[in-house]
Amino acid sequence: MKHLTRRTILAGAPAAISLAAPFLSIGSARAGKQYGPGVTDTEIKIGNIMPYSGPASAYGTIGKAEAAFFKMLNEQGGVNGRKIQFISYDDGYSPPKTVEQARKLVESDQVLLIFSSLGTATNTAIHQYMNRKKVPQLFILTGATKWGDPEHFPWTMGWIPNYQSEARIYASYILEHHPDGKIGVLYQNDDYGKDYVKGLKDGIGNKAKSMIVAEASYETSDTTVDSQVVALKASGADIFVDITTPKFAAQAIRKVAELGWTPVHILNFPGSSVGGTLRPAGLENAKGILSATYAKDPTDPSWKATRGSSSGPRSWTSTIRKATRPMAVLWPAIRYRRRWFRCSNNAAITRPATMS
Repeated sequence: MKHLTRRTILAGAPAAISLAAPFLSIGSARAGKQYGPGVTDTEIKIGNIMPYSGPASAYGTIGKAEAAFFKMLNEQGGVNGRKIQFISYDDGYSPPKTVEQARKLVESDQVLLIFSSLGTATNTAIHQYMNRKKVPQLFILTGATKWGDPEHFPWTMGWIPNYQSEARIYASYILEHHPDGKIGVLYQNDDYGKDYVKGLKDGIGNKAKSMIVAEASYETSDTTVDSQVVALKASGADIFVDITTPKFAAQAIRKVAELGWTPVHILNFPGSSVGGTLRPAGLENAKGILSATYAKDPTDPSWKATRGSSSGPRSWTSTIRKATRPMAVLWPAIRYRRRWFRCSNNAAITRPATMS
């Protein structure tokens, strides 16, 4: 007889990459009613923590999209007769607040697991707590390399491709197409930003010291990155590696245009949403930007042609749009995962890429 507990959920998680429903399957055995916290005969509680406010509030749309998915799932009968209670709290992208919300979910709400919470620093703040409490911390939305450590943190599982691998793709592109370029790097001053910088330097190799002419960091509490962009332009850099989240990415794109600076502009995936970054920055300002991604962005007009097919995102966007107006950051559309290197002016796919 198989019973649904936090431990069996974690053991079954590797087969559950399409979203939440598959890893909630428990078969038909209920007679023993030996359920763990967050599970009854009729309900499964799933916790989530998102930055609905604060400097990364653009990502709050992800939580709304996930809530809409579970609502749709419940309307279709739930999972093996159980409805999903999706409890999502705001942490403002602040690690201390993340700790508070995680404790509330685990100790007060008694959720079965915490799913898809966003942020490197924020998930780091609850990393040890979740493993100490033996509550699954599943498919977290951060690509830091630290999440792949089942020996020491068996209750934590990452999901998105790691940041260092993505940065290596950028390094490979630069070495192939701009081997004599001068690189200026803007990055968030935490594990997220530093992972990208390490991947970039490792990818460039021995030429990193000579090619990277300037680095500038920012704090999530900063109001603007304008001064950092000015300093990078003044360094003489002709390649701008932009490691920022949507708010700061939009600021950087606008400032680059305002300065009349025309570098090769490479923007990391977390800041590359069409709706969350490029439109607020001004699409004219964003033309020519390069980025890597692994999921279809439903706000990207280049996918309109596929929306008429049964395999396209029409049904997904029609469902999610109701809950997420205006649509901004919807890259958790996991069912439509793809891997490519694309030009963010929506013109074409310019370079195939493999992301580990």
